Amino acid sequence: MCATCGCSDNAVVHGHGHTHTVDLEQKVLARNDELAERNRKWLAEREILALNLMSSPGSGKTTLLERTIRAVDPPVVVVEGDQETMVDADRIRATGCPVVQINTGAGCHLDASMLARALDTLDPDRGSVVFIENVGNLVCPALFDLGETARVVIMSVPEGADKPLKYPHMFATADLILLNKIDLLPYLDFPVGEFTRNVRQVNPAAEILPVSATLGTGTQEWYRWLRSTV
Repeated sequence: MCATCGCSDNAVVHGHGHTHTVDLEQKVLARNDELAERNRKWLAEREILALNLMSSPGSGKTTLLERTIRAVDPPVVVVEGDQETMVDADRIRATGCPVVQINTGAGCHLDASMLARALDTLDPDRGSVVFIENVGNLVCPALFDLGETARVVIMSVPEGADKPLKYPHMFATADLILLNKIDLLPYLDFPVGEFTRNVRQVNPAAEILPVSATLGTGTQEWYRWLRSTV
């Protein structure tokens, strides 16, 4: 069991000399899904696009957001998820974009109730875009529906082409996969074709876009996807 979020098949509870198996995952996820549907309805009524950005730590999510905020037309707000610090929120705030930081402490993901509180604080305009930068890991965030419009997984070249097979649920639930840091391809052994085949094993439908958030390479295609989704 993941001790921080309860996302497991079961948990063992001891009491009165007996061991009882209690299905915690179903209860945790069912409650979360109920709140996620409320979020989804709230966003749809206001014609707000909410994108759940998920990745490993260090994949370049914040760098991509900084560049994207300056390039897109609709009003943008950002929800930042991290276990600790305000570092990423401060970077986003420096762009002039409204941002709310959620520190999860020992928690390894955002959930629907956290997003609801963030939306209440940000009060995004009708027709705006909400970028949700989830806590960096490739396991727990994939399990928790936030009520988002779409899921974007950012995968970076240094992580290796095998990650879609090692973390299939994350990639299987993605609407878009951004392969970031392609400026490092000349220096690293990263077979792009193998990565694409691995993605297709778990997700035949998701679009895959190669980008460099640092240099801006390929970001026009990312913006095109955004415009088509708004």
